[in-house]
Formats: sequence, C-alpha cells, structure tokens
Amino acid sequence: MREIKHNILILGGSGFLGHAIYRELCSYFNTFATYNFNKSFEKNHHFFEYNFEEDDIYEILNTVKPTIIISALRGDFSKQVMLHRHLSDYILEKDTKLIFLSSANVFDAYSKFPSYEQDKTLSNSVYGHFKIKIENMLLRLPQKKVCILRLPMVFGSQSPRILEIINFIKAKEPIEIFPNLIMNVTTESKITQQIHYIINRNKHGVFHLGSSDLVHHDDFIKEITNKLGLTNKALFKRVYTTNNDRYLAVLPKYNLLPKNLNILSDEILGELKV
Repeated sequence: MREIKHNILILGGSGFLGHAIYRELCSYFNTFATYNFNKSFEKNHHFFEYNFEEDDIYEILNTVKPTIIISALRGDFSKQVMLHRHLSDYILEKDTKLIFLSSANVFDAYSKFPSYEQDKTLSNSVYGHFKIKIENMLLRLPQKKVCILRLPMVFGSQSPRILEIINFIKAKEPIEIFPNLIMNVTTESKITQQIHYIINRNKHGVFHLGSSDLVHHDDFIKEITNKLGLTNKALFKRVYTTNNDRYLAVLPKYNLLPKNLNILSDEILGELKV
C-alpha cells in the first residue's frame, strides 16, 4: 500500500493508546506526539512537552504544521472541550484532519441493543456526556476533516485493564465483574492497524472499532484470568446495575473495514501470556 506523505501530531502520545499509535505510524509518516508527566520522552525530538490544562497548543501546531491530528488525551474534561474548540478553529483554516478517539460510553444511556454509527448518542455518565460534547462539536465541521473512532473496552496484553486485573489478584483484592453487561472489546494493536488504514485510505466519518462478536463482561474477565493462569487466585465481586442484560457495544454497519482489520474476542484472549 502506498504511504501518503503526512505530518501527524498525536496529542497524548505518552499514554497507553497514544504511544501505541505513535509506534505504529512513526516508521511510515513524519510523526510527532506530546507527553506530559513521563520524562522518558524528553530526549525524543519528535515529542513535545505539553500540559493541555495549562499550555497553549498553537506553538506546537505552528511548529509541526500537522496534516493529521490524533486526539488521544486523558484528563480534565472541561479543558479538553476548550482544547478541541481551538483545534476546530485550526483545522477550519488549514489543510488538516482531526481523528478523535471517542468511546462506547456515548451510548451508555441505551441498554437494549448494540449501537451503530448513525444511532443517536445519549449518555448517563459524566465521561460519556463529555465525549458526546466533543463529538457534536466536531460533527459541525466539514465532513472530510473529521474522523470519530468509538472504542469499546481495550484489553491488550499490556493494557491498563489487564495490568489492573493482575494487580488486584496479587493484592488479593476482588475484581469487579458485571454479569449483565454485554459488550465488545479490542486491543491497542488492532486499533493502531485500523487507524493506519484510515489514514492511508483518507477515510472520514464515524467508525466503530470493536470486536465483531459480543461477550458478557463477567465471562470475559474470567477467561482472561484463566488465560493468565490466575483463576485459582482470583477473587470476584459481582456488580448488578440492572436485573436485565445491558448492552454497551459499538458495532459497524456503514463504515466497514477490510476483514483482516476485524477482530474477535477469542483473538484478544489468544494474545495474552502467562
């Protein structure tokens, strides 16, 4: 596949997903990223120290002159909304596209069905509401300048969720499981491949990047502990938020990716090592 010349700026490049995206893209594109607290990135001249809660983004934008900005930040919600207002103003004036990492939580007020790209967003959570606010802002921009990637729970072998499970078991603390929650899942490696494809093919719009199949949260967490060889040591705390099955799953219907970029939950379990 022919690589297109791009200057890419990843906001949140020192985080788990942001750094995985950087590693995927840096050999193919002129890729830059931001870091905040992690000083191990200081010597990498493609990384800029940046605290979005305090610093102005324009200096970095003027230095990098990105053709693509990937937003993978975490932190203060209201400050993130303000930053994305500034980014919206920037991409309106420049030949720049914004790829925003959103969440399945933009649908967490719905519970009876999986959610598709064109479904109306509605959330009961503060996190979901914040993601919706930024999504709505970006959807008012020219269509070809925006990609919104809605992600389910990420369970890569070195993901914070997997490491948290291991730490709970080591500390002999219970892992919360939700027996009535039906979801889909993914890994950071699959997300980065999907983003690479979206960039190469100059795609735009809303993408749902979860596994093709659905799993119950409690079954999947138990299967993870089994794959890690830790089932006998794991303690579980069942949390019932409802008496009925509740869906929190993002499935694609309109913006479909090639079959090799799809993933099944069993493949995620297959990546885990004891």
